[in-house]
Amino acid sequence: MAIVKMKKLRLMVVREQKEELLRSLQLLGCVQIDDNAELMNSEEFAPYLREESSASTEYRSELSKFDSALKLLDRYAPVKTALFAMRPVVDKKDFFDEDDLNARLADAEHLLELEAKLRSIAAEESRLRGLCEQLEPWRNLDLPLETSGTKRTSVFLGMLPAEADGSEIGGALRDAAPESELFEVSSDKEQRYVCLVCLKEECDDALEVLRAAGFTLSSLGTLKGTAAENIASLKEKLSDCREQKETAEKEVRSYAPQRENFKLCLDRMNVKIAKADAEARLVGTDSVLCLSGWLTAPEEKALADCLANFDCAWELEEPEESEYPYVPVQLRNNEFTEPLNMATNMYSLPAYGSIDPNPVMSVFFILFYGIMMADMGYGLIMILFALTAIKKSRPKGGRKYFFGLMLECGISTFIMGILSGGFFSNAIPTVYEMFGKECPIGFMMHPLIDPLNDTNTVLIGGMLLGVIHLFTGMFVNWHMKARDGHFMDGVWDEGTWMVLLFGLAFYFGPNFVPAMAKLETVGLVLLIVGGLMLIYGSGRNEKGIKKLTALGGAIYNGVTGWFGDILSYSRLMALMLAGSVVGQVFNTLAAMPSEGGVTPFSLIAFILIFLVGHAINFGLNILGCFAHDLRLQCLEFFGKFYQDGGKPFTPLNVNTKYVDVES
Repeated sequence: MAIVKMKKLRLMVVREQKEELLRSLQLLGCVQIDDNAELMNSEEFAPYLREESSASTEYRSELSKFDSALKLLDRYAPVKTALFAMRPVVDKKDFFDEDDLNARLADAEHLLELEAKLRSIAAEESRLRGLCEQLEPWRNLDLPLETSGTKRTSVFLGMLPAEADGSEIGGALRDAAPESELFEVSSDKEQRYVCLVCLKEECDDALEVLRAAGFTLSSLGTLKGTAAENIASLKEKLSDCREQKETAEKEVRSYAPQRENFKLCLDRMNVKIAKADAEARLVGTDSVLCLSGWLTAPEEKALADCLANFDCAWELEEPEESEYPYVPVQLRNNEFTEPLNMATNMYSLPAYGSIDPNPVMSVFFILFYGIMMADMGYGLIMILFALTAIKKSRPKGGRKYFFGLMLECGISTFIMGILSGGFFSNAIPTVYEMFGKECPIGFMMHPLIDPLNDTNTVLIGGMLLGVIHLFTGMFVNWHMKARDGHFMDGVWDEGTWMVLLFGLAFYFGPNFVPAMAKLETVGLVLLIVGGLMLIYGSGRNEKGIKKLTALGGAIYNGVTGWFGDILSYSRLMALMLAGSVVGQVFNTLAAMPSEGGVTPFSLIAFILIFLVGHAINFGLNILGCFAHDLRLQCLEFFGKFYQDGGKPFTPLNVNTKYVDVES
């Protein structure tokens, strides 16, 4: 339950064994390959070395083809996936089958050709429909569209605004071009479609009158035949497009059985890309290659056994303290604390050489979540959902952490629900009251902790838990200082405030708890001792007037910091109370239709309001409790000791999304 110890790896191997070595390291999954900056910047070795090239760009292009093919299948041949679908297990030999990969790549490329064809058909359909719509107003015009006139006359097709005054335009047209005639073919809400016939010598005058009224020429002069003939021809072409489209879509759907193969190939390509990226970090000569990186120390023997099969030379060494900022970090915990990796990763990994917070944080995170949620019904839902997901889908990585954390928080929520008597808030007593009976379940009627009536108890209890939480963080920080040989710094920094806070609790405690009266003197002594420790400790590294400023800063920062930190834990009470009250409100609303007596209608209304209301309350609480719990850990708790900034350990491994590779 700690940060995994890392060792720096340097390795040289003959070039002919490059592919086999990278594949073996990938299957081993415990080596992170870094750039060989040290060698390439060396004046001694740089002239003889060159960086390796890789097929990473080509692989990414192939990955994109598989991804596009899968999306195309999802669009034209969608399937419903189970909520907790289990990933298929693939044999290692089958997973790295290049012949099958190439065959599936050919299928993906053919699917992309079909997609391009479908896009082309869709574009043509859009063009033809647009032309049909453009021709429709001219359907009744029994005149070929290419007609421009006769030897002495000109013919123009165009549009006028719908609001144009026909009689006024006609009068103006007769005055300007007496031998012209304007025919209205059709009209709609926006435009009037007209045909102008005039003498050629009167064209300019006639068009000038029409343009003044908003006339615009149509763009149909390139078409041959009447509008009706063109519409019929276009509809035939649209019918052909539909047939081609249906044929292409049917062919796309015929590839539906390849969906799982495409998913497998996506995993294959991601693994190949990871290996190619690692290959690009190598440097070497015509005969040898150099590799540098990091190894998780517990796997040293496994690496030695692996490298025994290669013609190579390698060495491991411990990183120096000055290198700690560059050493990658991997957390290794047991089944109970491992799910908290999710919370730690959301914040920041601990710096190498510091402390993994998960073992200490896990108890508080799970306990605080249970206190804030505090409902047996909600806890039961979380437990069943998490167990089902874990059993049926065998989650890995982040999903495994998520469902593991949900299970642990669900158990905590269920236990705290027993203590607070909550089962979907007060659902059971409400149901009994609907039928005019008294609830016989004692702990629901008289719980150990009643969020509504014991608000002060919950508030004080939450703050006491906060003090314990913060003290734990200070002890961890003290331990880290002692480990590094600075035990007395821990005494003056953490020990001082512990003594002062215990002194305050013992001295003022009798005002709230009379049984603590005998501790008042002890509290006064602790306050005096703590004050002296604060005076000395705050300025122990300063001289002159700086000792006074350091003391003032320590008092101000300590008082305001501790007050704010402890007050933050009031959210434990606030969320516990909010969830309980909202749940009770929905239960009351659900029971209202049964106030005059229970009927089939009132039961249906109760069930509907109950389900919708508690779904809303559960959704808000499951997210709100997580966010507030995470805040208490990341700001208050981590602020006492946590050293962040760790770089994640990213080993070369077989990282898959859709399948599990059998080792």
